[in-house]
Order: sequence, then structure tokens, then C-alpha cells
Amino acid sequence: MTGRTWDAIVIGAGPAGSVAARQLARRGASVLLVDKAVFPRAKVCGCCLNGAALAALDAIGLGHIPKACGGIPLRITRLAAGKRSAELRLDAGVALSREALDSALIREAQAAGAVFLPGALAKIDGIGEAARAVSVSGGKHLARIAIEATGLSGGRAATVRPASRLGAGTIIPREVVPEFFAPGTVYMAIGRGGYVGIVRLEDGRLDLGAALDAAFVRSARGLGPAAAAIVGTTDWPSIPGLAEFVWKGTPALSRQPEVVADRRLFRIGDAAGYVEPFTGEGMAWAIASAAALAPIAHRAIADWDDRFIREWQRTHRRTVGRQGVCRVAAKVLRSPRFTGLAVRALAALPALARPVVALLNRPALHPEPLS
Repeated sequence: MTGRTWDAIVIGAGPAGSVAARQLARRGASVLLVDKAVFPRAKVCGCCLNGAALAALDAIGLGHIPKACGGIPLRITRLAAGKRSAELRLDAGVALSREALDSALIREAQAAGAVFLPGALAKIDGIGEAARAVSVSGGKHLARIAIEATGLSGGRAATVRPASRLGAGTIIPREVVPEFFAPGTVYMAIGRGGYVGIVRLEDGRLDLGAALDAAFVRSARGLGPAAAAIVGTTDWPSIPGLAEFVWKGTPALSRQPEVVADRRLFRIGDAAGYVEPFTGEGMAWAIASAAALAPIAHRAIADWDDRFIREWQRTHRRTVGRQGVCRVAAKVLRSPRFTGLAVRALAALPALARPVVALLNRPALHPEPLS
């Protein structure tokens, strides 16, 4: 692609990047959306959209996507700590593969006027008075603003929080999935070395995502064996070959970049900071932050001022403000004693979880309006 000047170059075509590209293109901006992957691409994390994520999609006119893609409504979370278990009701949520969701969001960005370039490496090179310089697969482009939505690998000099866990995931073919794992339920096995979330996708496959202690992974000799060991402590049926499937790992989950904004640069989604999620919080933060950035970024394109850096810092904090709830819950889950007591209490009184479930599913800062 020949180098040119764009109003915005968005690096990363996951939910955060695609939504940001769409919202800016709808406002008349020239937008280049770039991703190193070729879509549809397999991705094991983020296959649960909670109530807040669905509300964020609905607020920007994309609420039809989960149903149109065959997403499965989620109604129950089943927690297991060893042989103890508890069931919690969910008011909202959808299980949907990232192949389907990401491709649908990219199509929406293109329909709005964004240009999509898959299979291309992009790197922010520097800054001039009026634009950012961006290399895209060897070609030089200029952007009045750049947006990094590059996931956990993004964010300059990201600070990893102490004792941060590693992310891991795999997808199990439908032919070997035990019938026990029913559609519409999120299964979460909690053990000494971390926890494993399991959900049925729209095509019958089983998606597994885990947050694992690094030391536990080393002692178990790999991501798959570590996850299998945690699931094996429950009374759920075994998943054939679970430890041997191809598991994909992530960098440390709980991290914070040096800055979420700089001159003519904004970060959104996981590239703007991340903590351990549970059932869709990360997707909600990604979509809501992209929608919240759009009006700020559009004004920044027209007339840059360094005040936009501070404005995005404040707005981002408000948009993902409930990350603190996940931090507290993550700390509780690191204690086998507290986890066992919590699951036992929830088994007897499921209503105890209602305030936390409601808080995590409540819509964040209201996204950009359609008008």
C-alpha cells in the first residue's frame, strides 16, 4: 500500500481497534486499520461477552452482532473449588467465538469507510509537528493520530504487577467434548495454581481460558498440564487429551503501560492496561474504551492539543473504573482457604454474589451516541 497521510491509523483489529476504527470512520475520518494476523483468526481469549459488553455494543448500534453470529446466551456460572461447587445466575451474557466476533466487527469498520489491511506489521516510528510516522510492512505512512489496540503486547514499557498470572487457552473440538459441558454455562475451576474457565461456543467447540501462576506452570511442565491439573481437582468429567492440546500463552496478565496517551497517540483495550478478568470484563473494557475514545480522537484529529492526553487519561480511568473489583477478586482466588469458604458460602446462599455480578455487568461510561 502506497504511503499517505491518514486522519487515524489504528494498530490492532481486535474488538477495541475495530470499534475505534468504525466510530471514527462514521464521523468522516480517513482511517487505516492494520493487523499482523489474517482473519478470521483463531483466538482463545475473550469468547465471553458479559452484560456490560453487550450494553456497550448496543449503545453504538452493534447490539445485533452476537445474535447474528449465533452467540449462545449465558445464564449460569458454575464455580468449583475441589469437590465443592456453586451455581450463580447470570442476567446477561453471550458466548461467541473470536473468529466470528472479530470478523463481524472488522466488516462493520469497513462498511463505515475504514480501510483494513490484514497480515501487515505496523510500528509507530516517531512524531512530527502535525502527524505521527507509522511504518506499515515497510511502507511509510503519516497519521494525524495513532491508536494502539495491540492487546497485552502493546503499551510502552508496561509495568507488570507483582505475582501477575499468565494467560493460557485452547479450543477443544466438539467431537471430544463431554456432554456435561452444556451450552449457556460458564464453568470455572479454581485451584492452588490458578483458575480455568470453560464455555461452549456457537459451533459446539469448547473454549478454555486460564490464569495460571508461573511457578505452577513450571512445576507442571507446561500450560496444558497445569490447566488439566486444576480441572482434575473437580468432580467434572475429564476432557480427553486436555493436557496435550495446543495451548497458547500470553504475557503476564496484570500490567499497566507507562502512559495511556502521548502526543498524537492513544492506547485502548488491553494495550492501555489489564487485570485478570472472569466472565467477559476484558471485552467490556475494550469495547467501551474504544467507543469512549472516538469523540476525543475526532477532536484531536481536527486540532491537536496536548490537553487531549489528560482528557483521555481521565476518561479511560472512568471507563474501566471497575477493574478494582477484579483485582480484589483475583487476590481472594489466590487463597485456597478463602476460595473454599467462598464457594461453600455461595453454594448455600447464591444471592451473596448478586451485588458483585451486578456491578461487573453494569454498563461503564456511556459510549459515543449514534447521532
